[in-house]
Amino acid sequence: MQTTHQTALETKHAVLDRRIAEETHRPLPDAIIVAGLKKQKLRLKEELSGI
Repeated sequence: MQTTHQTALETKHAVLDRRIAEETHRPLPDAIIVAGLKKQKLRLKEELSGI
């Protein structure tokens, strides 16, 4: 059974995934922004795996 919290985390994870893709496809992607987004995405993934 999926909780509201889990659904919210999955939504945030998907948004971060899209933002990472958008940033990496820019002509001059900002590596610092990409790294920060990836860290956030990893934290969400770890929290999801703990549920």
